[in-house]
Amino acid sequence: AYGVKTDGIRELLHFKLSRSESRTEWEAFLNSLYRRGLVGEALKLVVTDGCKGLKAALDTVYPYPERQLCWAHKMRNVANYLPKKYREECLTQARLIYQASSKREAVRRFREWESAWQGVALKAVKCIERDLERLVSFFDFPEEHWKKIRTTNAIERALREVRRRTYATGCFAHPESCERTIYAVVAHMNRKWRERALKGF
Repeated sequence: AYGVKTDGIRELLHFKLSRSESRTEWEAFLNSLYRRGLVGEALKLVVTDGCKGLKAALDTVYPYPERQLCWAHKMRNVANYLPKKYREECLTQARLIYQASSKREAVRRFREWESAWQGVALKAVKCIERDLERLVSFFDFPEEHWKKIRTTNAIERALREVRRRTYATGCFAHPESCERTIYAVVAHMNRKWRERALKGF
């Protein structure tokens, strides 16, 4: 779990070793955050990938904040539905949706993209259409925040660093030794972020 506070300080809040991304595992994770004090009264937006287990767990633990689906994950999903010969052109046009100047403009651009591509790549169009409402939530927030809140890229970068360190070790004697390695990465990133608040928050 990664958060941005009202002063622009980013922080990795929690991590958990898990065997799956089931609803049960995600609920345990989110309930741990809740018990530690993140009750969500000031929580404005939750940005996630499309994991069904996480969605269901959020419905239970943090049902009220706005939700934003990650555009980076969504574009990868759309690409999977596209024939190779159309992929670059279709994705370039789809990116115009989240690059719009407002939510209304984004919806208009989606309708244009839908009209142009539904005859060629209906599954790709449906992939965005079914989640459109939660793909444009970020437009309800200050414009200077948009690039930081329309994807989960920040946490993905953190996970890459965790994987780099854990893969280098190869094998851990027990879960606690793995947790210590991950904690060291998390603590290092949090120290760096405390020195560089995001502007505009």
